Amino acid sequence: MTNNTSSSLIHKPVLLEETLTALKIKADGCYVDGTFGRGGHSQEIIKQLGEKGKLLAFDKDPQAIATANVIAANDERLHVKQGSFTQLEQTVNELGWKGKVDGIFLDLGVSSPQLDDAERGFSFRFDGPLDMRMDPDNGQSAAQWLAGAEEREIMMVLFDYGEEKFARRIAKAIVAAREEQPINTTKRLASIVATASPSKDRNKDPSTRTFQAIRIFINQELEDLKTCLSQAVDLLAPGGRLVVISFHSLEDRIVKRFIREQCKGDDFPLDLPVQHAQLNQNMKMIGKAIKSGRKELEENPRARSAVMRIAERLS
Repeated sequence: MTNNTSSSLIHKPVLLEETLTALKIKADGCYVDGTFGRGGHSQEIIKQLGEKGKLLAFDKDPQAIATANVIAANDERLHVKQGSFTQLEQTVNELGWKGKVDGIFLDLGVSSPQLDDAERGFSFRFDGPLDMRMDPDNGQSAAQWLAGAEEREIMMVLFDYGEEKFARRIAKAIVAAREEQPINTTKRLASIVATASPSKDRNKDPSTRTFQAIRIFINQELEDLKTCLSQAVDLLAPGGRLVVISFHSLEDRIVKRFIREQCKGDDFPLDLPVQHAQLNQNMKMIGKAIKSGRKELEENPRARSAVMRIAERLS
C-alpha cells in the first residue's frame, strides 16, 4: 500500500441513520448486507439485534472479508460469505432463511478504502497498478482488458457504463497509446484520457467517467445488481424491506425500474378489466428517493451522489 494517510482509509458509511430506519430492524430479525465494505452499516445493524438476530454479509473484496471475519469470530450472529451478492439466493437457502429475511441492504459502488488505496487501481487521484478488481484474485484486471480489447469494445464500454460523450476519441487514443507502451498504471491511463478529451470541466476530472466505466465493466456491477434484485423478492418475509443505495444514474435507474415493476404487478392489456387484488403485486414503494442532508455532505463529500430507494414485500 502507498503512503496514504490512515485517515484517508477510514470509511464513513453513507446514509447510515436513514438505512437503519428504512430496515425497521427487529431484535430477532434476519438481515442481509450484500456489500459489507468495512462494516460501517453491518456493525450498526448488529448493535440493534438481540441474541436471536442474524446478519449475513457478502463482499468480493478479500480485505473486506478479513474485517468481517474478525467481527464474526466474536459474534455468532454474523455470517460471512466471500463472493458476489449474486449468490444471495443460494446462500440464503443454505442457511434456511428463504422467505424469512426481514431486510436486504445493498450499498453499491466502490468504498472509500478501495478508492484511497493506490494499489487497488480504482482512482485516478493516486498512481498505482491499473487493476480495479473488487476481488484482485479473480478475473482480469483493467490493464489486462485494455491490452487486448478492440477499439470498438472499449468505446462501447465507455459510452454504456460511463455515459462518456467522447468515448470514440478516448478509445482511439487508448489503442494508439498501448501500441507504444502498455497501459499498466492509473496515472498513464488518466493522462491518455485527459489528452484525448477536447473539453475541460473545472468541477470534474476528465478521467472520471472512463474510470467509472472500466470499473463497472471489469466487475460486472450492473449485471450483478440485476441478478441480485431478481432473487431478492422471494427471499424476503412479508413486510421485509429492500433498501438500496446507488451512486450513479445507471445503478439508480436499474433499482428504480425494478421496484416499479414489482409494485406494478402482472402486465395485463390496458383494456382488460382487472381488480386490484388480481395484479399480483410483490412489493410496495416506501416513500420517495432519499439523499444525504447538508450535515452529512459537509462531513462526507462522497455522499453527494448517493440515492436511497426502499421497497417492502407484500404478504
